[in-house]
Amino acid sequence: MAAQANMGSEEQQKKERYSEMQSAVRFPIKLPISVRSKSGESRTETQNISANGVLFQVVDTDMPVGSAVDFTISLPAEVLGAEVDVRLDCKGRVVRNFEEAGRHGVGVVIDEYRFDRR
Repeated sequence: MAAQANMGSEEQQKKERYSEMQSAVRFPIKLPISVRSKSGESRTETQNISANGVLFQVVDTDMPVGSAVDFTISLPAEVLGAEVDVRLDCKGRVVRNFEEAGRHGVGVVIDEYRFDRR
C-alpha cells in the first residue's frame, strides 16, 4: 500500500514539474537546429524556445516521450551582435509529441547545455 502511495506521489511530482516547464515564457524563434537521437540525425528549425526547452518539428522521426535527444541550435552572429555564429549544444529528453499538418512535433526539455563559439 505504501509503495502504491509513493508511486502516486512520484506521478504527481512529474506532472507538477511538467506544468512548471509549460508555464515558462515561450519565444516564437525560428533557428536552425540539428537533432540527434536513436532514430538518427535530422536538421530542422525551432518553432519556439523557452528557458526550459525547445519545440521543433521533424519528418519521419520517432522520438517517444522520455527518450534522450542531443541537439545543436545555431545562433546567427547578426542576431547576437557577435562576430561569429554561436552554437548551443544541448542534451535533453522528449516531454511531448504531437502531429500537425503531416509533420511530427517534439517538445524537448533541456537538461544540459554548452555554448560553442566558432
